[in-house]
Amino acid sequence: MFETVVAVVIGLAAGGLAGLFGIGGGIVMIPAMTLVLGFSQKKAQGTSLAAMLLPIGLPALMNYWREQTVDLRVAALIVAGFLVGSFFSSRVALSLPEVALRRSFAILLLLVAVQLWFKK
Repeated sequence: MFETVVAVVIGLAAGGLAGLFGIGGGIVMIPAMTLVLGFSQKKAQGTSLAAMLLPIGLPALMNYWREQTVDLRVAALIVAGFLVGSFFSSRVALSLPEVALRRSFAILLLLVAVQLWFKK
């Protein structure tokens, strides 16, 4: 029951932040799954990817589409790169030791936070 409630709360937070800030839900879901649910970094990343396959983008996209704030050409180019990049990078991630992967993710979160903090 605890895991079910926490998973729903994680989904609500990730979906809300995705719609509000246009961020991927992984930035919320992965830390929550590792810290609250005790998932390994690899299991949290895999679960996050599975959770984001459909629901994170489509509802928010509909709202942005109505406001004519979507560039489909650029989105398609990003998707092409994303498909190739995610395939190969996931293979690298799965080959890394757990601690190295977790620390790399922490560094990424820190760099993003610093960049956002100082951006004018």
